[in-house]
Formats: sequence, structure tokens, C-alpha cells
Amino acid sequence: MAKDFIVYLDLPTHFHPPIRQVWLICLIFAHTPYDTGLKQFRKMSTIIYPSPVFGPVHSRRLGISLGINLMPADGKICTFDCIYCECGFNKDHRTKTPHPSREAVARALEAKLKEMQRQNVHPDVLTFAGNGEPTSHPHFAEIIDDTIRLRDEYCPKAKISVLSNSTFIHRPKIHEALSKVDNNILKLDTIDPAYINKVDRPAQPSYDVNRIIAGIKAFKGQAIVQTMFLKGTTEDGTDVDNTSEAFVAPWLEAVREIAPREVMIYTIDRETPDQFLRKAAPEELNAIRDRVIALGIPCTASY
Repeated sequence: MAKDFIVYLDLPTHFHPPIRQVWLICLIFAHTPYDTGLKQFRKMSTIIYPSPVFGPVHSRRLGISLGINLMPADGKICTFDCIYCECGFNKDHRTKTPHPSREAVARALEAKLKEMQRQNVHPDVLTFAGNGEPTSHPHFAEIIDDTIRLRDEYCPKAKISVLSNSTFIHRPKIHEALSKVDNNILKLDTIDPAYINKVDRPAQPSYDVNRIIAGIKAFKGQAIVQTMFLKGTTEDGTDVDNTSEAFVAPWLEAVREIAPREVMIYTIDRETPDQFLRKAAPEELNAIRDRVIALGIPCTASY
């Protein structure tokens, strides 16, 4: 019989930069016969972040980032169920506690910013990310206002970023809140509905990629499009390579139509719940990046 347990890891304070990084890492070990090998163990390895504040951590795209997790600390709540999500599949991390309140988020963020100020540590960015979709929090808009106020008081040079899968951007309060942040980073992995359903796996049957494109376009050039490119297969052998011309060309047309402030493309960098996924090669990402730049839109690639 399988036996599950959780490991909590407190990283030492002498890491560079000298900032205490407290991570909650959830490693679910499946006790299986020896002949199943390491694959069974690695297949279950995921990260669940502390709530409501974690880090700072170093982001490939954003620099020294203080994370703000609006999901419960004991699991994941997301409108997507991506096969590449470092937090694992939704079904494996059902929460038993509520979202952190608006007041709890503000208290935790202010305490952390005061601590960093005493240490003379200055974050580059305050990033809404973590165990799910941040805009799904019932008081997301108010929390953004609180965060702007605290940023202005304790670290006025820091940017505020939101990593969103775009599912709620059509809601007026969410649109207004995202319009206030420095980096409104919105996911658009492809415009192919079949691919979206097998890789991003929206929880909402009503998900419509054309509506998402219109929603991002409504930010009138102030959004940042974020796209995951990857290779490999799903666990049932379905190909998930979206670096081919069949996927890239229509995606580029959507990017041209949206005319975002910037595009960020990247590939998997951490453990994924589906173990048959593979990184896109740097040369593939560079080629896609260069085609975006040729449209007159700034673009970065992270490997």
C-alpha cells in the first residue's frame, strides 16, 4: 500500500544572496516494488508554496522576487490543470483551508518588507504567483491596492508583477486591478483549442481562447504575453511539441493582433507532474523570439 508524507525544507541563511528563503516543498513518495524504479518516485514530486508570502527567490525572468501566494498553503486552487505545473495536478493537492484573507496578506507582506528593509535587501519585484490562479482570490482587486501602498512605502523601486493564466481578465474588477500593476503577465501557450485541452487543461468548460485573446488585447498594449514552449509527450503518449510551424505561425499572428508591451517565452525548468515532457531547445526558443522581435515587439527567451 502506498504511503504518503510531506517534507518541509528551511533553506539556510548563508545562501547568495544572503536572504532567508523558506520553502514548503511537498514530496509525495509512492512506496512501490523495486522494479518500478525511480520514475514512480519522481513522477509524484511537486512544490507547494507557503502562503501568503514566500521567498525572496531568484526568477529567471524577473530578478529578486518576493512571492505573494493568494492560495491556501496546504494545496492548489487553479482554473488550469497544466501537465507541466511545478505545483502538480489539481487532484493531488485538494485544499482543506480557506484562502488567506486580505488582512492576512497585508500583514504578512508588511512584516516581510520590514524584515528585508532591516537587512538592507531590496526586491526587484513583488510577484503574485504560487499554488494556483491569483486572480481567483475573492479580494484580488483590494489586495492589489494594498500591495501598491506597501510597495510605495517600503520598496518604491520594486515592480509589482502578476502571473495569470488569463481566465478572469474579462471581469471588470480584475481588468482594472491588472491595469494598475507594473507587469501584467498573461498566459497564452497556443491558440489551438485541442492543444490547450490536453496541456493547459482548463477547468472551465466555457474557456474560449478567442475570448482570451480579445481580453489581452483590451489592455491596449500594456500586457505581457507569456508562452510555454515544450516538447515530449503526455503520459499516454500524445505529442505536445508546440515549437513546430503549425503552432508557432498562428500564435505569432495572435501576438501581432494583441500587440502586447512584451512577450516572454520559456520552457520547463523544474520538476513536472507529467514525467515525459522535455525542454524546448535554446535554438528553437531563440528562433521564435527573433520572429516576435521582427514584428516590432520586445521578446525574451528563458531556457
